[in-house]
Amino acid sequence: MMKSLPVPNPSQLYSLGDTKLCCDTTDIADLRDNFALYSYPLYKHVRENTPEITELAAFQSWLTNLSVHRSGFPGVAEPYFGEFVSGNYFSLFEVGAFAGRTFTPADDRPNAQPVAVLSYRAWSQRFGSDPSVIGGSFTVNGQSMTVVGVMPPGFFGDTLRSDPADFWIPLAAEPNLDRDDSFLNQSSEFWLYVAGRIPPETQPAQVQAKVKTEIQQWLTDQKGTSERDRQLIGMLRLSLTPAGSGVTRLATTYGDGLHMLTVVSALVLLIACANIANLLLVRATAGRLQTAVRVALGASRGRLMRQMVTEGILLALLGGVAGILVSVIGTQAIVLLAFRGAKYVPIDATPSLSILGFAFLLSLITGIIFSVAPAWIASKTQPAETLRGAGRGTRDNSALPQKLLVILQAAMSLVLLVGAGLMTQSLRNLEKQQFGFESQSRLIVRLNPALAGYTFERLPGLYRQIQDRFSRMPGVLSASIALHSPMDGWNWNGQVWIQGRQPELNTHDDNAIYDFVSAHYFETIGTHLLRGRAFEERDTPSSRHVAVVNDVLAHKYFPNEDSIGKHLGFNGVGHGGDYEIVGVVENTKYVDPKIAADPHGVPASPSDGYVRRRHRKRLPKLGKLHRRYSIACRRAP
Repeated sequence: MMKSLPVPNPSQLYSLGDTKLCCDTTDIADLRDNFALYSYPLYKHVRENTPEITELAAFQSWLTNLSVHRSGFPGVAEPYFGEFVSGNYFSLFEVGAFAGRTFTPADDRPNAQPVAVLSYRAWSQRFGSDPSVIGGSFTVNGQSMTVVGVMPPGFFGDTLRSDPADFWIPLAAEPNLDRDDSFLNQSSEFWLYVAGRIPPETQPAQVQAKVKTEIQQWLTDQKGTSERDRQLIGMLRLSLTPAGSGVTRLATTYGDGLHMLTVVSALVLLIACANIANLLLVRATAGRLQTAVRVALGASRGRLMRQMVTEGILLALLGGVAGILVSVIGTQAIVLLAFRGAKYVPIDATPSLSILGFAFLLSLITGIIFSVAPAWIASKTQPAETLRGAGRGTRDNSALPQKLLVILQAAMSLVLLVGAGLMTQSLRNLEKQQFGFESQSRLIVRLNPALAGYTFERLPGLYRQIQDRFSRMPGVLSASIALHSPMDGWNWNGQVWIQGRQPELNTHDDNAIYDFVSAHYFETIGTHLLRGRAFEERDTPSSRHVAVVNDVLAHKYFPNEDSIGKHLGFNGVGHGGDYEIVGVVENTKYVDPKIAADPHGVPASPSDGYVRRRHRKRLPKLGKLHRRYSIACRRAP
């Protein structure tokens, strides 16, 4: 949350929009409150008409899977992560190549020679730091490509995240690598983040206003024909956000939890300090006779206070050192928990000099504050009275401060215990909530045959063969294929059209999350059928198109009637009869609860399309649908 990207002058970097939104959409309603995704034609328009922003670059808002094989070497293609970026991407960050060169604008032209830049980690760990890699030929997703450079060890791209990009590829090469459903030249596909450098003498607010006007004008020229679109364009909101830390989705995801940990740590610190102060008071009380002798021999009260304050500061600094040692181990544990399953996490959680300085000052300040009161009380010792009372009880001047410190400890401890109790209850509720599927004895296998060179025509037969083999494996009770599995992290969704019914004025009220699955799917993941039937082997692309909906959607659209036999669709009002509802299942969580607490779900049988990542109005070709299925298996306990 606090570290900047390892690039020069990170304070000059600004993102054209809040990059919390991912990953692509065709509906500007999704961007009305936070315009953060751009189509490639829109990016070029803004770049050409905003000279106030230097090196305005665009980059893909998610990482793509690549199948890479080094030409002339034995072996099969291996999976890598890649990111499509504009030709001035590395110029934006003012970072040069470790070896070779980075992209130039000439590399990002339609007829340019296909090139790529490799990350240092991939070069050193996957290719053994072989110098011949630079200038070498590779086959990436079936296309020949030349690696022209390797980036420095500390550069991981525009985002600090687990499993960063291994290859950076110019945007111009996207149509060749994503042949089935290319986004590059489609004005209605918003899928790119845009960031640039704003010189110190330029006011970001003025640039923001100008960019917003440019976007609204471009959208009006492209798709502002309907009254709805004109209203949405007029309500569009754009904010230039500092991008010195890169895309901040990580900070957004974990920021609230880390703030809570900071508050809890502060409460524990106050409790510990109050406890140490009480111990110092008890020590001072026990040694009041020795203090009285020192005062009688001429020791000044200031010297006595300095002695006790020094002892308190020493204790605090020792505690601070111990805390730093614990934090080094604890932060590594937190990173491992936050990125479970990641192959590589480039985030360095060791304390920086600024954090060490903060910890030192905090230890020093707490040591001074919580040792001053015991020192002050001890310095008020009356030698004559203390010496006369040696060996018998006398009035203790530290009683009131001790009581106040005990009250402080009790108050802070009560707050901490209440918070811990509420957190424990929240965790218990999370464990007991109903997800609508069974996690025990279930396995998920994700595959992308296109990376192994399978053509679209061979995929249907391949999936049938894989599902059949999985089903006949010893210990496997059932197997099914799905585009998305429950709690996958993200899903496709779009506007639902009910046959014979006009849509709501607010299109988000008609949005539904939907999936494409094969027969035996609900049986495999453990979702219970409430009414009707589930998908069967007879439900094929050439048969009647059917859908199974969850209970939430059935009650929303058919509150006083049976949803079985009703029709719905996704391609507009004229397609409301595309799918017949044949069954209703219990509610199942498919996306992160932060995204949708109780989404409407429409698992549909494979037919003529799918929905790209976030929101889509229309269903495009089937190509990528068959390429990114998961196999769900139910095994014997």
